[in-house]
Amino acid sequence: MRIHVLAENTTCRDDLAAEHGLSLLIEACGRRLLFDTGASGVFADNAARMGLDLRTVDAAVLSHGHYDHGGGLPHFLQLNTQAPVWVSPYAFEPHFNAAGKDIGLPPDLAQHPRLHTVPDTPVQPAPGITLLLAPDMPTPYPPGGIGMTTLRNGTRIAEDFRHELYLLIEEQGKKILFSGCSHRGLLNIATHFRPDILIGGFHFMRSSPDDILAAAAVLHALPMRYYTGHCTGEAACALLQPILGERLQHLSTGRSFSI
Repeated sequence: MRIHVLAENTTCRDDLAAEHGLSLLIEACGRRLLFDTGASGVFADNAARMGLDLRTVDAAVLSHGHYDHGGGLPHFLQLNTQAPVWVSPYAFEPHFNAAGKDIGLPPDLAQHPRLHTVPDTPVQPAPGITLLLAPDMPTPYPPGGIGMTTLRNGTRIAEDFRHELYLLIEEQGKKILFSGCSHRGLLNIATHFRPDILIGGFHFMRSSPDDILAAAAVLHALPMRYYTGHCTGEAACALLQPILGERLQHLSTGRSFSI
């Protein structure tokens, strides 16, 4: 498996732009998958500078319905004219941050003919590649998006993050799970799926040091490796690193690596 970081909050190359968002190009199981599109067209500009042709992407996956993961979707749909885009059926519900700001996706995209929704049961678009909503995931640990809200039947309610979609790739005896922001709680996701490798944002950027250290103890006890960035936050990574050591790797725009 080969992974290219097209957009992330930081960059490791002067010629590539960083933004608050996430976009990964994944080469696995004989397919090229785009996981999230960042907040804008930055992911596409960076891909071109990295020598990566997004026109050859076989399918795209949106991890959830927030702008910093799906804001670049119109750019992808224009650039790539054939790939299906897999989304949660709840991705285009209204979504607001703790301050009440709209952080959702453009609603006019919801009916685009190339969008495919994932039902409550897992979908396998290709051998070794599975998309899951995991509606019955136990949540003994707190979620990672406290204070966020959505609208249902005209009423503002606390967000339950039912729009979160996970990508599981099984290749060469390894299970690699991709989670865009882990809003339903990183520890809930890690202990439920128990992959060999967990990749994505962990949403610790507003967590207290005590909460991060408590989470680190749980993560350390799990037999897995972690690649993270974006909403994890640099301060949280600094706390996690001494505990997880080489099992924790950092995502940064322009980085390409093999698993």
